[in-house]
Amino acid sequence: MSNVATGADARPAGADAGPLGYLALGLTLLAYGLLSTGALSGAGVKDAVSLTHLVGGIALFVAGLWQLHVGEGFTGTAFTGLGAFWATWSTAEGAGKNAAGLFLLLWALLALTLTLAGWNSGGWLGRAVYGLLTVSLLLGAVAAFGDSSGLGKLAGWVAAVSGLASWYWATASLTNSGWGRAALPLK
Repeated sequence: MSNVATGADARPAGADAGPLGYLALGLTLLAYGLLSTGALSGAGVKDAVSLTHLVGGIALFVAGLWQLHVGEGFTGTAFTGLGAFWATWSTAEGAGKNAAGLFLLLWALLALTLTLAGWNSGGWLGRAVYGLLTVSLLLGAVAAFGDSSGLGKLAGWVAAVSGLASWYWATASLTNSGWGRAALPLK
């Protein structure tokens, strides 16, 4: 049976939801991270709930499903897994510190898996996005277990830097594609 799509099922050969996924991940991590630091007066993590649910959860999950559909196993796994994380995290208000710490620790394992699996294929951006996400989740878990606001703020800063790397990845991918040349370095 042919894998060539025709008619209503046809799509351009370059149909890639990778930039959407990295943009959704980047903006969510950036917003969540900055709001976790307390750097914005009068704003906190609770203010990011809608963003983390809709952009980080739903949009990221859908981008992951698309990536899986077109045969991109790594980004499909990354985006659906992290989309599930954000959708769940956004509804976890009121969870005890041990439950929150365990949740973050378990998702740090996913981030570590993504870091190791993508080490040679994602270049410095992949290492930055997934490596910093792993560190952020580990710091967040330790902060939750130990009830340490200082470590929680540090986790927020690390998440924000991871978010910037992910946002840059999406921006460079879209810009390079639109300009037809490597206007922004990816590797």
